[in-house]
Amino acid sequence: MSVDELAGVAQALSAPPRGILAADESHATIAKRFADIGVEATQDNRRDYRTMLFRTKNLGDYISGAILFDETVRQKAADGTSLVDLLKQNNIIPGIKVDTGAKPMAGFPGEMVTEGLDGLRDRLAEYGDLGARFAKWRAVIVIGSDSPSPTAIRANAHALARYAALCQEAGLVPIVEPEILMDGDHDIGRCEAATAMVLQAVYAELAAHHVVLEATLLKPNMVISGQACPRQAAVEEVAEKTITCLKAHVPAAVAGIVFLSGGQSDRLASAHLNAMQEYGPLPWPLSFSYGRALQQSALRAWGGDPGQEAAAQAALLHRAQMNSLATQGRYQSDLDQAA
Repeated sequence: MSVDELAGVAQALSAPPRGILAADESHATIAKRFADIGVEATQDNRRDYRTMLFRTKNLGDYISGAILFDETVRQKAADGTSLVDLLKQNNIIPGIKVDTGAKPMAGFPGEMVTEGLDGLRDRLAEYGDLGARFAKWRAVIVIGSDSPSPTAIRANAHALARYAALCQEAGLVPIVEPEILMDGDHDIGRCEAATAMVLQAVYAELAAHHVVLEATLLKPNMVISGQACPRQAAVEEVAEKTITCLKAHVPAAVAGIVFLSGGQSDRLASAHLNAMQEYGPLPWPLSFSYGRALQQSALRAWGGDPGQEAAAQAALLHRAQMNSLATQGRYQSDLDQAA
């Protein structure tokens, strides 16, 4: 795929009023989600759940792309249709998570570095053959008493850049995801400072690796208070600090910004995204790439019962529509309360 074609895919993925569904939970993560609703995380249950999601009628009106796990990109529904084809039939671009997870960083207690670069070139070629058109790599940054350290920031930024360069070489659009975790009692100011340092390092490394920014997407955290912080910043403050930070550190050439929800409630994630639209015009579109904030209500409605698929699909479609409205600055909380 040429650079222009990659840029076109990136624009299609991030252009409002659509956003990205993150359905790339690892086996361990989806097992925890299923345990919460009393469902065993068997291969068939994982397949049936994601089949239900991807077959939601009109989901493509609000969802531009879906990030898959390695198992999912290879799976077929019970009727023999590949899950990749189900997405395409719904006008949704298939994508793939390609990192192998964040692991403890040697010599830096409490900090993480994401692995998965070994063999990545060959895996990207295979994923392209399986139908993926974009990829995702998540770096995990922890705020603590002595973190994030400059070394952990550099290590993760370097890995993100190597991944992004390999993606573009393979003809896939890279989603660059440096996530500052919500865990901790830090205030919004510390989150803002950490986010600024990380973004600065990431874009320096992307430039050093000759990554074409017009054919990339950024999937950042919002600038918010830590979950255990006594003072939780208001929606308007989150929006203002997030936009200020992004404008200072994200080049205008980036095709789009698709936020992660990072443990926020589904309604709060919509409200934050909506509030940011008031700060336009901006050099890039702002959209979403949510996992739990899109899926949680659908998962609960489904509960592993095939008879509840229609209710679960309605719940997913509602959340997708709410976030679609948020990309346009049209989300209102009373639309959720009336649902």
